[in-house]
Amino acid sequence: MDILLKNGYVADSANSFEGKRDILIKGGVIAAVEQDIAPSGDERVIDCEGKTVIPGICDMHVHFRDPGQTHKEDIITGGNAAAAGGVTAVACMPNTVPPVDNAETVKYILERAKESKVKVYPVGCITKGLAGDELCDFDELRQAGCVAVSDDGKPVRNARIMAQAMVKAHYAGLKVISHVEDPEIIQGGIMNSGAVSKELGVPGMSRLSEDICTSREIILAKDLVMPIHIAHVSTVTAMQYIRIAANYGVMVTSETCPHYFSLTDEELRSRDADYRMNPPLRTSEDVEAITEGICDGTIDCIVTDHAPHTKEEKADFLKAPNGVVGLETSLAATLTALYHTGKISLQRIVSLMCVNPRKILGISGGALGVGDPADITVFDINEEWTVDPEKLHSKSRNTCFKGRKLKGRVKYTIVDGKVVYEDN
Repeated sequence: MDILLKNGYVADSANSFEGKRDILIKGGVIAAVEQDIAPSGDERVIDCEGKTVIPGICDMHVHFRDPGQTHKEDIITGGNAAAAGGVTAVACMPNTVPPVDNAETVKYILERAKESKVKVYPVGCITKGLAGDELCDFDELRQAGCVAVSDDGKPVRNARIMAQAMVKAHYAGLKVISHVEDPEIIQGGIMNSGAVSKELGVPGMSRLSEDICTSREIILAKDLVMPIHIAHVSTVTAMQYIRIAANYGVMVTSETCPHYFSLTDEELRSRDADYRMNPPLRTSEDVEAITEGICDGTIDCIVTDHAPHTKEEKADFLKAPNGVVGLETSLAATLTALYHTGKISLQRIVSLMCVNPRKILGISGGALGVGDPADITVFDINEEWTVDPEKLHSKSRNTCFKGRKLKGRVKYTIVDGKVVYEDN
């Protein structure tokens, strides 16, 4: 059925437009964007009075645990969570079981994705088995349907191998996404190394791990004249390195997550593993630096690093795996921390969450012009709600925003002209 979105406040940074418009959807694409479109009687009319309408959010960094760990999440439940968060497209990281290092595993993901409510784009491995020793066949991964490569969850320790990957992936048409971490520096740390970790008496994760690896990737990108994308930026120094490099023309893009500009390691005083992720929550100084990087345009994307784990796995603070779910809170957390505080505009949020991730990955969408895919998010920018883990659509409940009041709630998510989520 065709859809007519009436009276919505449209924000479309790709077309430099913001204002009240009606949007007519026919055959899965946008057929008209005008001030007043009269209903024909053949379409579903959705009154968006008082609602904000943006291109569907694209989260270029999620973990759906499928194949191999579907007790935590799978492509279907992950898609449900994404739709509930206004996310219409996701890029799934390759640290599955088995890893996404061959065409067969990519084929499995894409077959499963046909049943998902949202568009799923596979990310392949940089090295076979995520072992860091031998490069995957990037041409094979690209032809199979991958949009990027990463060993996310692990770094590529050898700089020579990473350099080869950046060149070969580029010519295969794949973006390289770097998990910037030095495990030898971390040495088993479970949270940010600082005053809180010392008071709790638990091993800390030094920021040097992220800072050193970020600098390495930037140096390689500069020397090779090749692009690199830095995942989940969380430290002051990494932010400074990226800013300086970008200003000098290095082809570096970056992303961060809502928890890195909203929360600090003070949350870990509760000894609750739902506040443990990698990289970890850091200090208020880091939060300020990440926020500044978003505001001044250095950070390109806001993603979630959606990483589901079971309640049983998260029960032991010291032994729990790192990771938090975030698809259903990302828009609201971003609006709460950055828009409602006056730090950034609605247009900037659209660029960070809808436009730039697609540009970096080279996938379609991110705009609300005639002929564009009808992937659309409709939300109430002022509605307040409290995050209840038990009401999440993910299989897992490990959200670091639990119990928090957020401002901004998704009302409709539309993918290819079909309503895949509706807040009742």
